[in-house]
Amino acid sequence: MDSKYLRKILGCIRKAADDYDMIAEGDKIAVGLSGGKDSLILTAALAFYRRFSPVKFELCAINVDMGFPGMEKERAELAAFLEELEVPYYCVKTDIAEIVFDIRKESNPCSLCSKMRRGALNSKCAELGFNKLALGHNADDLVETFFLSMIYEGRLSTFQPVSYMSRTGITLIRPLIYAGEADIKGALNKTGLTPLYNPCPANRHTEREHIKEILGYVQDEIPISKDRILSALVSPDRYSLLPPKKDKK
Repeated sequence: MDSKYLRKILGCIRKAADDYDMIAEGDKIAVGLSGGKDSLILTAALAFYRRFSPVKFELCAINVDMGFPGMEKERAELAAFLEELEVPYYCVKTDIAEIVFDIRKESNPCSLCSKMRRGALNSKCAELGFNKLALGHNADDLVETFFLSMIYEGRLSTFQPVSYMSRTGITLIRPLIYAGEADIKGALNKTGLTPLYNPCPANRHTEREHIKEILGYVQDEIPISKDRILSALVSPDRYSLLPPKKDKK
C-alpha cells in the first residue's frame, strides 16, 4: 500500500495528535479493528504515521469476534492485510452475538453490544500491556453523536478525543476526529481496501442511521452545515449557552 493515498487522513491524524496530545513517547497503542471502513483506514494510517511521528510508539490491532458464523474468509483477509502493514494482530473470540440477540433478545441491542465489545477490547489491551486504545470514530460521528445526545437524551454532549478510563487504566483516543466520512471513503477507494461484511441484524436500523439521514437532508439544503457544526464543536470559545438557573434557596 502506498501512503500517498492516505495523505489527507495522515494530516488529520497529525493535527488531532498535536491538538489533544493523543500520542506520547513510548505509547503502546491498540486499534479496535472491527473491519469496517473507519477502523481499516485508521489502522493503515497509524501504521504509516508511526514511521514519521515525532514520538515513537508501538502499534497492534485487536478484532472482537462477536460469534457470528461464516466469517472465516474475511478474518483471514484481515490477518493478511495486517501482516502487510507489519502490525501485530489479535482476535478475541466472544459470545456477544448470542448474548445480545438470543439470550437477552435486546430490542435496542447497540448499547449493550457496544459496552461488551469495549469491555473485550479493554481486557485484551490490559492483557497485552497496551496503554491506549484507538477507535475509528470520525468527524461525522462526532456531529451525529452530538445530535443523538441532544434529541434522544436532552443533553448537549458528544464523545471526547481523549478519555482516560480509570477502571482499566487505559486511555481511549480517537485519531480520526478531524477526518470526514467522505475523506475516509475516498481513501478506501484509492487503496482498494474492502471492509468486512457486517452480519449484525441491527446494521443500518439504528437511531444513529436516522440521525445520519436527517443531517444528510440538512447538508443537501445547506452544504456548509456539517463543517460549521464540526467547527463549533471543536472550538469551545464559540460556545454560548444559557447560564445555570438561579438557586432559589
